[in-house]
Amino acid sequence: MVDHSIVGSSDWRTELPVLTARAVTLREPTAQDLGPLVDLLSIADATRFGLDDPVTDMAVQRLIERVAHERSAGLAFTYAITGGPARTIVGLLQVRQLDPGFEVAEWECTLAPSARGSGIFVEAARLAGSFTFSTVGARRLEARVLLQNGRGNGALKKLGAVQEGILRRSVRRGGAYLDQVLWSILKDDWGDHWVSTAPRVH
Repeated sequence: MVDHSIVGSSDWRTELPVLTARAVTLREPTAQDLGPLVDLLSIADATRFGLDDPVTDMAVQRLIERVAHERSAGLAFTYAITGGPARTIVGLLQVRQLDPGFEVAEWECTLAPSARGSGIFVEAARLAGSFTFSTVGARRLEARVLLQNGRGNGALKKLGAVQEGILRRSVRRGGAYLDQVLWSILKDDWGDHWVSTAPRVH
């Protein structure tokens, strides 16, 4: 049983802890991840994490540097999602504050097509959500998902998120403006999704 009222002792602003579950490991992206991240973020429907077109080595290198700076400033944290025996990168997940106290945050995630429908998203989300609510201290997480992304919207519903509305033409992809679904989940609603994100002793 996890005590969800205790804020973790690790200072995530100094060093983002590695989070591990059965099928995935979450860790902060590093310069060595440049190639896999370029491939991941070049997928047509990938979340852009603030990147402008096109996705180049230089742009992704700046992203890697930016996420480390934002984490040290306490503004956001970003995890590379790795899976399989080789722990290859199969996704990227970011949680960003929406208020100065990080009580309200927004998360976004992108997965490689090979990892979709495998359960990896739910496992990674349980780790990241539990870390956000317990260690970081957020009380509300929001997500914005393209209306036509049935798999992504279904996964958030499975996590217990509540659909709050449709954001009409709220994001541009290529030359088109698309609708997004606004989802929220509260710390009090996290329920059975809690997992321990305490450091593991080997």
